Amino acid sequence: MIDDFSGRPGAALVAGATGGLGTAIARMLAARGSALALTYHRNAEAADTLATSVEHAATWQLDLTDAEASSTVLAEAAERFGGLHTVIYAAGPHVPMVHLSRITPAAFRSQLEQDTLGFFHLMRAGLPLLRQSRGSLIAVTTAATRRFPVRDGLSAGPKGAVEALVRGVAAEEGRYGVRANCVGPGMLTDGMAARLIASGDLDERALGVARANIPLRTFGTAEDIAEAVCFLASDRARFITGQQLDVDGGYTV
Repeated sequence: MIDDFSGRPGAALVAGATGGLGTAIARMLAARGSALALTYHRNAEAADTLATSVEHAATWQLDLTDAEASSTVLAEAAERFGGLHTVIYAAGPHVPMVHLSRITPAAFRSQLEQDTLGFFHLMRAGLPLLRQSRGSLIAVTTAATRRFPVRDGLSAGPKGAVEALVRGVAAEEGRYGVRANCVGPGMLTDGMAARLIASGDLDERALGVARANIPLRTFGTAEDIAEAVCFLASDRARFITGQQLDVDGGYTV
């Protein structure tokens, strides 16, 4: 049994904990000994269910586009658990697959506000707390910033900005002992991919093409992403910062 976090004071905060990836990450962190501060946007029932299924967890409603609310929630979580050793960004709205030429300015602006600005608010609120704990910031982004899939610009553009911010944190905050990294999911059977399949954005033909572009010829799972996140949050990754770990079956090679 891996026990990376039971000796760590404070908690890991998972933003977007009710999503497919956020839930898997939270469960794996808890199984490896971490207390959890879980934030959700709308799904209070799912957040409460998750919190009651693990030990030492509490939930907060949070709209990440609200800078003041982000600061308040992280401060409350740190006070509740005696600090935060990890802040994980696993949030983000459903992103339809649309060619760049068909994305409206309003849709792109909304995505930037919810994803890039939302991450910025979380990062800004988290840095003073992570300095205190010499902790870790991890953003779940996308492998699409390394190898662009057609019709994925509405996701890849804002996520690319998130990745640039993470590299900036790594460069600027290392002197305080803070590490910052990204995990880039490829095609998965959970999370965003599941929603795209359910919505019809990805039909069987598109799924076949996607599978053929992956050297391992299969899709990943939310647990694959959680494993990478938990590793980067652990002391086993103590000398890793400013990096992106793509978990994509080889899609980006």
